[in-house]
Amino acid sequence: MQIEIVGRDFEIDEEVREHVRKRFARISRQASEPAQLRVILREEANPSIRDKYVAEATLWMKGVTLHAEERSPQMLNAIKLLSQDMRRQVKRHRELRRKRSMTRRLVGQARGRTS
Repeated sequence: MQIEIVGRDFEIDEEVREHVRKRFARISRQASEPAQLRVILREEANPSIRDKYVAEATLWMKGVTLHAEERSPQMLNAIKLLSQDMRRQVKRHRELRRKRSMTRRLVGQARGRTS
């Protein structure tokens, strides 16, 4: 899986880059090889917003696009929340695909027996 990290009004240093790679490593093992992940990190300019750090991710996989956005007062915490949200979405997508293929297999077997 290819991971692209983009900073908008936020300087991305090596610590943040490594934190993103570490947090999304589990997702990269579950996603297929041609999957692409874009993580956008930004800081809100409005000082009255308490959760000023925003992390959003878009994951393009075969047949589906998953998107999540999280806010937090600290960037590393926003990345952590984002990775947990994306992990839940990938897990749910995989379970739905497994159920679909199993149902198709069972229907095919049932048709083969009745014909």
